[in-house]
Amino acid sequence: MLNRTTLDPETRVLYGDSLQPPPGYVFDAAVATTFSLDFETALAAPVSLALFAAENRDDILSHPLALLEGAERIAGRLVVFTDAGHIHAQTRPHSRLCSLLERIIVEVAAPRDGAFHPKMWALRYRPTLAQDPVLLRLLVLSRNLTRDRSWDISLRLDGELTRRPDTNNRPLFDLLTRLPDLAVSGITDEARILTKEIAEDVRRAQWAMPERFDEVSFAVNGFGGKVWQPTDCARLGVISPFCDTDALNFLAALPTEKPIIISRPDQLACVESKTLGAFERVSVLDEMAASEDGEEVSASALQGLHAKAFISEIGWDTLVTIGSGNATRPALLSGNNVELFASLRGKRSKVGSVEQIMGEKGFGRLTRTFVATELDPIDPELTTAEARLDEARRALCRGALRLRCERTESDDPEEKPWRVWLTPSGPLPLKGIGALSAWPITRGDGHARDVLAALRMGETVDLGAMPMVDLTRFLAFRLTDESEKASALFSTSLIMEGLPAERHAAILRWIIDSRDAFFRYLRLLLSELGDPFGAALAAHEGPGHTAWAVSADDAPLLEDMVRALCHGGERLHAIERLITRLESGSDAGPDPIPDDFRTLWDAFRIALQDLGADHVG
Repeated sequence: MLNRTTLDPETRVLYGDSLQPPPGYVFDAAVATTFSLDFETALAAPVSLALFAAENRDDILSHPLALLEGAERIAGRLVVFTDAGHIHAQTRPHSRLCSLLERIIVEVAAPRDGAFHPKMWALRYRPTLAQDPVLLRLLVLSRNLTRDRSWDISLRLDGELTRRPDTNNRPLFDLLTRLPDLAVSGITDEARILTKEIAEDVRRAQWAMPERFDEVSFAVNGFGGKVWQPTDCARLGVISPFCDTDALNFLAALPTEKPIIISRPDQLACVESKTLGAFERVSVLDEMAASEDGEEVSASALQGLHAKAFISEIGWDTLVTIGSGNATRPALLSGNNVELFASLRGKRSKVGSVEQIMGEKGFGRLTRTFVATELDPIDPELTTAEARLDEARRALCRGALRLRCERTESDDPEEKPWRVWLTPSGPLPLKGIGALSAWPITRGDGHARDVLAALRMGETVDLGAMPMVDLTRFLAFRLTDESEKASALFSTSLIMEGLPAERHAAILRWIIDSRDAFFRYLRLLLSELGDPFGAALAAHEGPGHTAWAVSADDAPLLEDMVRALCHGGERLHAIERLITRLESGSDAGPDPIPDDFRTLWDAFRIALQDLGADHVG
């Protein structure tokens, strides 16, 4: 987190902590952007937003009921835009809960045929006290929404929602308002409206400056117009995991003194030696820093450099620019990539010089000198193979495919009565591809189908039969280049025709599959926003849980229901929706709702109706 005068490697912030609301506030809505994501991290994010924080992602993933309730609570209040074709996939089946992310994830394509690369969160928090102002938070990141443990950098800005637009926020507003039109497989009206709301709020935000900085500005590349680039300066420091000769030649000509750079060995090995010679110091992350972070090595291993920063000395000031852009031609020269940058300006006497920030007293103490002979340049044939894979990935993920599902004639649910087909809009050349297989992410590659020949001919492919709970818009693809030098495994969301409305209820019945699970989920559902301890306790799975109390020192469920009724009944309406959904998914398994609770709920249902009548009166 960039909240000190240097990029101090001792300052660590958990991703989930950055999403947590300030004291006295609860999460209300958010829009996020990322180049890539994995399903597990995307599933964990709603829990961090709406329920409770955890030390790491695995703590959250161990509570399927919390994952379900997190997704339910933020439904319609979170949209995540990601580059089409860069959702991570795996060979084993993904959790059926991942299908709930269909309402959250929107795949997009950069308008200038580059990568959609910004990493950002724009969050809105509402106060628990009506007289307090609405708060906004902006996270500008260098990391994606994945489990990656690389060295990253982020900027957090907190601010209040004001009545007047701030011209400094215009680039953020422009980026957010353009997002819905970049969607490759459509976007719901709900997601479009939410994105517009957050864009308007961000436009009127007044940000509090980080300590020792005087001002902040934003820039976005990738939509045409002037491309943001670092400007002439006295000294320049560059932290960029990816780089190329053209961009480094440009950067080396900006400062009056030779610049310094920290990058990755495999990238620097591909840069011309003459270009590297124009830099005073060329460094890479030391192997010890890349594999250990000073805590538990097995649980917190860091893997290489992913932070991105341009640090300039201009007059008496130091300008620190962070964001998504690397020192590459698509990011800084052609402007084909969609990138977001945030620049903080402050007096060098307070912020520090390039040497203080990147030298041995700053981030530089984690680096070593790059040795040009330590790695061979990347094999050109491998580069060609990866380019072919990328072209095929784009063809598969940008609207050329659809899914269709139909119920088959069967009275036995064990016979997997739903069949799914993959249909191309026309023949796909897929040049240079040697093999292509596909499968629904909920099924795993044991159910993969060879689809290459059929897609090249524009023919429909039968992806097999499956139960309703396995129906999903997310399809996994495994691509292999014809030279077999490169392969890719990824997922994408496709429009699915015939998806039954009761599929969501079937997933609920799959998770809430017993009396115990039903009551634990009720406790989680009754936990209030802003009560992370209660939510974490309700999500806990362990011995000794009974129907009417989670633990000996915890309040009974009945008391929580009465309290919810006295507070307006919002959470009780959520219980009513839950029961309705569970009943609509009755063909997905045994009924988990106990008869004694149904009797009790009839009384609460009458009380809710009376409460509604009073509100109307």
